[in-house]
Amino acid sequence: MPTPFIHFLATVGIMMIMTTNTSAADTDTGTDSAITIYSTAAPGAIDISRYQGNPYGNPSVPGYAMIKQERVVPLKKGRSELKFSDVTAGIDPTTVHFSTPGHPGIARVLDQNYQFDIVSTQKLMNRYLGQKVRVSFTSGNESGWLSGTLLGTNGGLILQKDSGEVVTLQQWDSVNFPSLPGGLLTRPTLVWLLNADRSGPEKIRVTYQSTGMTWWADYNIVLDESDGDNRCRMDLSAWVSLINQSGADFDNTRLKLIAGDVHRAAPAPVPRRMMVKSMAEGAVAADEGFQEKSLFEYHLYTLPRRVDLPNNSTKQIELFPAVNRVNCEKELVFNGGGRFGGYYGSAPNTGTHYNRHYKGKVEAFVSFKNDKKNGLGIPMPAGRIRVSQLDKADNSLEFIGEDIIDHTPRNETVTIKLGNAFDVVGERTQTDIQVDTKARRLVESFAITLRNQKDKPVKAKVIEPLYRWHQWKILKASHQYTKLDASHIAFEVTIPPEGEKKISYTVRYDW
Repeated sequence: MPTPFIHFLATVGIMMIMTTNTSAADTDTGTDSAITIYSTAAPGAIDISRYQGNPYGNPSVPGYAMIKQERVVPLKKGRSELKFSDVTAGIDPTTVHFSTPGHPGIARVLDQNYQFDIVSTQKLMNRYLGQKVRVSFTSGNESGWLSGTLLGTNGGLILQKDSGEVVTLQQWDSVNFPSLPGGLLTRPTLVWLLNADRSGPEKIRVTYQSTGMTWWADYNIVLDESDGDNRCRMDLSAWVSLINQSGADFDNTRLKLIAGDVHRAAPAPVPRRMMVKSMAEGAVAADEGFQEKSLFEYHLYTLPRRVDLPNNSTKQIELFPAVNRVNCEKELVFNGGGRFGGYYGSAPNTGTHYNRHYKGKVEAFVSFKNDKKNGLGIPMPAGRIRVSQLDKADNSLEFIGEDIIDHTPRNETVTIKLGNAFDVVGERTQTDIQVDTKARRLVESFAITLRNQKDKPVKAKVIEPLYRWHQWKILKASHQYTKLDASHIAFEVTIPPEGEKKISYTVRYDW
């Protein structure tokens, strides 16, 4: 069998490896792969630039994958060694599962080595210290070859010729190495000691977990407020982005995504959330998006077509077809308590100067119902949702805000915070407070003022936190209110153009 050789071109940074030796798995006659990707990233927290430029796998990518690979390989009866290359650099060798689906049990793995000492220029140089190499160099207009024993590589090449003369080279064109040293690989490789019942070609299936892969969802909304009166319409599109920094390419592979809180035992990272992609109910054409179904307590999303996932790449795939003219509602909200929420203590709060006055922003929200009646009814995975609006003066889209949404099942409401209203402000003032410790009672009154500087009326919601004690009663109120939960009430009012609206109420706490 011919001796393999390696030719390294230093000036152009290319290493060519030519060999006639092939491992058993490299001679397979058929291959297939499938990937299921899990994401542990917080929605909207991915910075793609952090995960670029690592060809050998990136364990810091916030996610992992289940890799399924099938190949036809030549088995040898009895005990033999089989090399299974092209696994990811981020493989967890302890998760490898080997099987022969066509003939179950025909071969089994007696022991396994994961070899990941990938060949590089410096590793080749280090392996050939004290051995003979041939170096091509150029001096002026002349070029030539120099043979000798490689003595060192720091700051250049140090060669000892057969005559004993020592030569140093600061620059060279290429280096010829006689062969690829044992133990150095061009790709991460699993090496198995197999025990097979017969010889011949056999399909094997290998499954394992790998780091270096993740996915997340992004949504885009184009908002239309032409309906007026806080009603709006929107066009919604959704995309899935995938990062492959596992250290391996996957061509023509089947793709699935998992969403849900899948627990992993320490010391593996524990996913805070899994992001899922989904599709509308019913059968979907192969070019339209993902198909969703339940898997245990999670959601599994399958892409009906195959895709290429090159290493060191980011890929975007449509999550579901764009949905147009979705009914939505714009809402302006003034939280009168500011940063103060409801009651969470173990004793009543009787401080008379507590949160006496608050002047703050009125927040702007857009919400829509995720149901079939509204053209949706799609399980929406957690992700970043960006909202734009058309400027009719030049028909250009202008960005007006973004938010993060959590996993949203069918028939639930999605609420997006876009920012703060410019022309509507709110102010809340404590107008009276009476504390009677003997009667174990506190009575407090507030006045809330909303001012609208627009030339048209606006609707707004005022949320009031009842933070003194969990037993309360509204004694009187200037406007009708709604009880939101155990410690919040809400008023809904319309503010006239270039005018204001005043709200007042009194609450009594007993303990």
